[in-house]
Amino acid sequence: MAAVITASESSWIAPFTGLSPRQFGKLVTVLRREGADAIRKGRRWSLLLEDRALLVAAYWRTNLTMRQLAPLFGVSKSAVDRIIDHLGPMLALQPCKRFAKDTVLIVDGTLIPTRDHSVAERSKNYRYSTNHQVVIDADTRRVVVVGRPLTGNRNDCKAWEESGAKAAVVKTLTIADGGYPGTGLVIPHRRERGQTELADWKEDHNKSHKQVRARVEHVFARMKTWKILRDCRLKGDGVHHAMLGIARMHNLALAG
Repeated sequence: MAAVITASESSWIAPFTGLSPRQFGKLVTVLRREGADAIRKGRRWSLLLEDRALLVAAYWRTNLTMRQLAPLFGVSKSAVDRIIDHLGPMLALQPCKRFAKDTVLIVDGTLIPTRDHSVAERSKNYRYSTNHQVVIDADTRRVVVVGRPLTGNRNDCKAWEESGAKAAVVKTLTIADGGYPGTGLVIPHRRERGQTELADWKEDHNKSHKQVRARVEHVFARMKTWKILRDCRLKGDGVHHAMLGIARMHNLALAG
């Protein structure tokens, strides 16, 4: 079965990965250094590491089924399944462990429609979803932490702690929206009971807060150009691996 899509043709890389050929080459080099191409027992991979990385990225980017993707890469459906299971976790973003003193972070939760109902629940959009807490650097807009997924009916202020995102950022100054009361995060000022309006300085603070916090929404918009985040068919940890891998590729694309 002849392959239609291959990493040896650089024109396929940008549409299916969101990366330039140079950025994709860097990613493959890091994967090889991390042991993704190590010799293992059993059958050898039918595709080179470059093509396997492109296959996983194409799966996340297009959300084609494995049966649709298999003939495009000249392999069987079961081979596509094995490649995604093996390489998907290796593409995962590694969370930052240390932050500079002047670092400002932004956190928000995003809902990913997920068909595996064992890890998802109906959420405010009435679809079975998982809640992902995503933390970005306010200056560089790079994703620095992605929390463990929780069911979509879990509110953000609880998901912040339960997902592990809070433990990952430690005491670094972090901005959030009004859905995180009582968490110690920097959230907008609210009117107290009986107040009809806020003081002018509070209104000004809320305006600047909103402008800065919007950066995380822009990150979500860019990440969701990988269509698997609009309707994830993966089971178990698959949605988490996809989220982490896409965050890593988003950061690579942002680096230029």
